[in-house]
Amino acid sequence: MRVWADFTIEQDDDGRPVLALSGPLTVSSIGVVDRALRERGGEIAAIDLAAVPEIDTVGAWTVWRLLRDHNAELVGASNKAQRLIAAVSKSKGHGEQGAEQLPPAQRTAQGVGRLVATWAQGAVQGIGFLGAVLVAWWSIVRSPSRMRWLAVVRQAELVGISALGIIGLMSFLVGIVIAQQGAVQLSQFGAEMLTVNLTGRIALRELGVLMTAIMVAGRSGSSFAAQIGTMKLTEEIDAMRTIGVSPVEALVIPRILASVVMMPLLGFYAAIAAIVGGAFISAFTLGIPFMTFLMRVQEVVPLHDVWVGLVKAPFFGLIVAMSGCYQGMQVKANAEEVGLRTTMAVVQAIFMVIVLDAFFAVFFTEVGWG
Repeated sequence: MRVWADFTIEQDDDGRPVLALSGPLTVSSIGVVDRALRERGGEIAAIDLAAVPEIDTVGAWTVWRLLRDHNAELVGASNKAQRLIAAVSKSKGHGEQGAEQLPPAQRTAQGVGRLVATWAQGAVQGIGFLGAVLVAWWSIVRSPSRMRWLAVVRQAELVGISALGIIGLMSFLVGIVIAQQGAVQLSQFGAEMLTVNLTGRIALRELGVLMTAIMVAGRSGSSFAAQIGTMKLTEEIDAMRTIGVSPVEALVIPRILASVVMMPLLGFYAAIAAIVGGAFISAFTLGIPFMTFLMRVQEVVPLHDVWVGLVKAPFFGLIVAMSGCYQGMQVKANAEEVGLRTTMAVVQAIFMVIVLDAFFAVFFTEVGWG
């Protein structure tokens, strides 16, 4: 049975009030006494610990606080109690302590250093993840029966077929905006007919595949991160390793393969939808017949523009899938981190896609496909 601490107020020979504590002064038994003493108030000339059989740092802190606040003297304390009270009395605390604030210059340098260290750690982890993917891919190449084709088909459906509606609508509207705004600017030079060139080339070469990659990153990349992150959190991935199933082969490779295969198809589909949107608005605002616009696109858009978009698409799909799967695999602590990693997957994928698109723009210009 637990014994609680207690106290009484007595008088010494000089008639001064003495606080006589009894029972164990430990973290598990001092709560009631501490609250009662805080509410009581009044003067205390001395604190008697003769009837205290046990004391810990919490009890010592309570006694020292009373000694300090009432300027009282300590009597009847054992050697252990005296040592503990002497130790806690060296503390400078007077309640909750906030973190020490460094000067702004030091805080800035500290933040930059922490960010650089995080980037370095992330780069090492990313290289390790890429190595794991390459090892898993080589294992599948050596033994094709290890490939989970049903999972690939399922992911291809989720990445590609299920996204046709939103990507088609988005690209159609973007095509309308490009054609309408381009026509407004070109009309100042009497070159409205060049709207066909503008819409066709920018849709097939750049915006079709770029906007598709951004949409897939927000739709499928986030889904990859959330799915794998939740599996990591619920220890399903650990269970897969326990029974001898490689999580990279079972979860990552099918998603990467589906994204790489479907991205060129989605990019070309998005480019066509954007051209149709441009033809649609041009029929109303420029007086260019719908079919004439489409036939004109075939004449003014060089074939290598189509190949530029198709060549970039698999790389964009690889980046989106790798980013989503990598961030999902990094989930460790709690459900909040699933949301954080999902956001990081989308931001990282979009950033890398735009950087790679800029690289491709310079590359294709240098090789004469500008």
